[in-house]
Amino acid sequence: MSDEIPFEVDILANSPLWKGREEALAKALAAAASAEAVGGTVSLLLGDDASIAALNKEFRGKDGPTNVLSFPPAETGGEEGFLGDIAMAAETIAAEAEFQGKSLDHHAAHIVVHGFLHLLGYDHMNAADAEKMEARERTILASLGIDDPYA
Repeated sequence: MSDEIPFEVDILANSPLWKGREEALAKALAAAASAEAVGGTVSLLLGDDASIAALNKEFRGKDGPTNVLSFPPAETGGEEGFLGDIAMAAETIAAEAEFQGKSLDHHAAHIVVHGFLHLLGYDHMNAADAEKMEARERTILASLGIDDPYA
């Protein structure tokens, strides 16, 4: 009998920059779900900057793309076991990785884990909450062989 909690990722990739990276991102999400002992389904949009900028404007009232957006499920009427939607902006994440001297794959894994933790209620609005969230990110990424993204 397995102690593994069922977890699924539904992926929609609409940017060529994500080609071949879907499996690694699903693995990062599965590691985060396992670390947090949660099961369910996450929808992952691997978008380009234009599509994420449109979502950022519509849902947050902010112009331009951002690296990741997280949308927890509606409080009522949602599908049972649905954890929420994560949307990632390819060009923004690639530029951040280059600027920070990180591999795109490792930075994207960090960003998807960050987005997932937001779905679970983590945030970084104050120093104590940020440290708690960053500590979880470090632990999850280390389980994937990825160095501390904040070092």
